[in-house]
Amino acid sequence: MMNKDKGDLKSEKDIQLILGTLLRVGVMSSMIIVLIGACIYLFDHSAERIDYGSFNPDKSGLSSVSAILYGLLRLDGSSVIQFGVLLLIFTPVMRVVFSVFSFLIERDYLYVAIGLFVLCVILFSLSNNLVG
Repeated sequence: MMNKDKGDLKSEKDIQLILGTLLRVGVMSSMIIVLIGACIYLFDHSAERIDYGSFNPDKSGLSSVSAILYGLLRLDGSSVIQFGVLLLIFTPVMRVVFSVFSFLIERDYLYVAIGLFVLCVILFSLSNNLVG
């Protein structure tokens, strides 16, 4: 009986270690990508004069994931920065997905249901249904 409990504890620690590593790698990767994008942006736009008196939100054109990926292929600084932000948003979503799968492996169906509910709430809030 003791070996089974120690095995469960070890697998829980392994899962927590994987989840922690996933979060760390996601945040560090997004930080590096945003920093690279900022350097590209500053290099490309260093000579521009900025008018702080007017704001045009449609100027960037980065309102969809496909636009961001297209700009990423062209190494556009704004797109690289937006991709880093998307990666930062995607990191906790992946944590929830990984948690759901780990609860499935452990056959803990209550937490699977809770995890799926949390995932649905996150995905719904990321959709444009809340923005209008």
